[in-house]
Amino acid sequence: MAIEFFMAMEPPTCTHQEKRVTVIKGRPVFYDPPEVKDARMKLASHLMKHKPRVCMEIGCRLVTKWCFPRGRHKDGEYRITKPDTDNLQKLLKDCMTCCGFWKDDALVASEVVEKFWADVPGIYIRIEELP
Repeated sequence: MAIEFFMAMEPPTCTHQEKRVTVIKGRPVFYDPPEVKDARMKLASHLMKHKPRVCMEIGCRLVTKWCFPRGRHKDGEYRITKPDTDNLQKLLKDCMTCCGFWKDDALVASEVVEKFWADVPGIYIRIEELP
């Protein structure tokens, strides 16, 4: 079984790494700043359109291609600037877990992640069961 789709959108550039901390009653409390909350909501609303009927409960491979508006770059040129792919993926996988793509993102045992400059911005996602 495989799930494959493209979410036409301007991918968020703020990441899970941007969590903030405050101290309440002497204890650290972590929270998402407004930009991260907005990115989480944007991703979740696009992901819900592609939510599988049944969440994945076995090991899987996640292939993700982040396509950012190209500006002065060539279409298809690799993006070698921030944000880092691992930080982009963390927020995406958290949203995919909340949306019910899989039971737990620990099931993702293999990942292929790429970032590009593109004429058509968005996020390509393919999830496939591992043999």
